[in-house]
Amino acid sequence: MTSEQRVVVIGGGLAGLRLAARLGPGAAVTVLGEETHAPYNRVLLAEVLAGRYAPEVTALPAPGPALRRGVRAVRIDRADRAVHGDDGSVERYDTLVLATGSNPVLPPLRGLFAPDGRELPEGVHAFRTMDDCLALAAAVRPGVRAVVIGGGLLGVSAARALAARGAQVVLAQQAERLMERQLDADASALLRDHLAELGVEVHTECRVRGLTTAGSPGRDPRRVTGVELADGYRLDADAVVLACGVRPRTGLARAAGLEVRKGVVVDGMLRTSDPRVHAVGDCAEHDGRVYGLAGPALEQADALAAVLRGEDGAEYTGTRALTRLTLPTAGGPGPFDLAAFGDPVPLPGDDVLRLADATRRTYRKVVLRGDRLVGGVLLGELSTVGALARTWEGDEFLTAPHDPFHLLTDDGGH
Repeated sequence: MTSEQRVVVIGGGLAGLRLAARLGPGAAVTVLGEETHAPYNRVLLAEVLAGRYAPEVTALPAPGPALRRGVRAVRIDRADRAVHGDDGSVERYDTLVLATGSNPVLPPLRGLFAPDGRELPEGVHAFRTMDDCLALAAAVRPGVRAVVIGGGLLGVSAARALAARGAQVVLAQQAERLMERQLDADASALLRDHLAELGVEVHTECRVRGLTTAGSPGRDPRRVTGVELADGYRLDADAVVLACGVRPRTGLARAAGLEVRKGVVVDGMLRTSDPRVHAVGDCAEHDGRVYGLAGPALEQADALAAVLRGEDGAEYTGTRALTRLTLPTAGGPGPFDLAAFGDPVPLPGDDVLRLADATRRTYRKVVLRGDRLVGGVLLGELSTVGALARTWEGDEFLTAPHDPFHLLTDDGGH
């Protein structure tokens, strides 16, 4: 890539801005950011909602003139190599990068939308953007009855943040356990106990059927009053948080005729089906996988910067993503830390090592497949997580087979 080549990035989030920073101030880069807020780290939104951080603490490094805030890309003209914005502007490119991120999943709940509209009832919130976070923070005060729908990483984070604000929180999870993609049954049970100590009422294997609302059409705005469960039980609610996952934003790519499956399909050089168009972050699907996590998004941005600079051997080969979460304690000695990686549920023939301390409320587990570490989960004590993650990420052969518990000791076997 030469300094004269024009790079346009659609998306002013973590991945798009990381790419612009890696390409450097000498590159001809324009980033179109849909949000009017200064760029922020989405990972920290739960801390803002909990009141632990002010919004400005989440700010990303200033991107300078490369970023055009408040401009939404509405059309890609691949033949003309141009991106059209909702403000009437046209940005021409030699290389286009899609970093459009993802949208919250809005479940098909009865009463979520009025028959003639797409507006959420008052009191119903997604939890994806800074605007979502600020609106929810403004609506929640001590004693407010809040129902969080979804018990994955996002739902757990939202529930503990609302509890920290003094809300009466109920978490409704359709699966049989919390964070079922990352945790095994034992770890999930410990997490559930911890949320209960924070005052969060957890219901698993609980399917939400719909919302109840009040308000007169054409006169008063609809506002949520409750959540209806499939078994007929009703939860009173002043606020409802939809934390049902995210879906890659692929509308622009699809309309432009690019190959889209779960996400925008990319190869090892992060190229789409059009070699002049690349994709990174939550919207990209590499080797059949959409990550939806900050770590892989940053690695993809770094890899693409190397590709565009023409570095020898530059390629993205995938990310082994580690999930981490810190929950506060209710008057306890310190935070409740959690880390999970790989697959914590063993297959037939796998070896499983566990160390649990009921007094200290710690739990460590790793899954071994032959001479390799394939997954693990740690709660309450993360002193070994660095060594475990390095072993797993590097797909290393395990050493000291005569003493496999070295993987769970405080020094991680080093």
